[in-house]
Amino acid sequence: MAVIGGEIDKNIVRLEYDRGVAWVTLNRPEKRNAMNPAMSLRMLEILDEVEADDRCGVMVLTGEGSAFSAGMDIKEYFRDMKDQPRIVTIKVRRLNYEWQWRRLRYFAKPTIAMVNGWCLGGAFLPVVSCDLAIAAEDAQFGLSEVNWGIIPAGNVSRAVAETMRTRDALYYIMTGELFDGRKAAEMGLVNEAVPRERLRERVRELADVLLARSPEVLKAARDAFKRVRLLDWDLSEDYLISKQEQLWYIAGEEREEAFRQFLDEKSFKPGLGVYKRPRKE
Repeated sequence: MAVIGGEIDKNIVRLEYDRGVAWVTLNRPEKRNAMNPAMSLRMLEILDEVEADDRCGVMVLTGEGSAFSAGMDIKEYFRDMKDQPRIVTIKVRRLNYEWQWRRLRYFAKPTIAMVNGWCLGGAFLPVVSCDLAIAAEDAQFGLSEVNWGIIPAGNVSRAVAETMRTRDALYYIMTGELFDGRKAAEMGLVNEAVPRERLRERVRELADVLLARSPEVLKAARDAFKRVRLLDWDLSEDYLISKQEQLWYIAGEEREEAFRQFLDEKSFKPGLGVYKRPRKE
């Protein structure tokens, strides 16, 4: 088991920048990118780095080799933890929760999960925490916990309830059966499934669409949607009005430019495209 507080293996997650996109790749292909404490520590470092780096407008999360991620490393999280004090197991598991949903769900930059292969158990959580998800048609998903005596914990069940229909979710939680990327798209776990050879190209296309939008507006819109799902109608109304007023000041120049192009120049139509964003020096 990786020692908490020791030196972090930088190669366990790979980070590359390319034309506004930060490609973050889980890099334990020999373990199908199973997540362990060292990976969690490295992901927390990378999220901090990417969030502050102007080279990133959109972050893509994927896996090296044949898997997105096979979920939690059973040996490191269960067998090796068997005789550890509870405080140690709690600390180690909190590392997962910290990056997989506390940090990722409300990340400063738009996020896309690119599911290139196996996606099992605990790997559902970062997929759902990303704003959008595109899968290979032949990617294999599974909630296999029932097959070996545990439940989809660590907020995995909450992530599934957020995205999948109740009957579908219970079917796969209770049977542990696999389903492919096409089925994942049909059930709402991912946005769409494409042939594997088109996967990176499609994700790049989607990232470019997001890069053409105002990052301040995207952040506000993403956060607003996620927050109001947990509120009643009255609180939601108050929150959205406050959020809009806040954005009025944060992105005022861009909004006025959009109004000018629509009302004065008539150079774009909001429902059919995006305005030409002003260049920032």
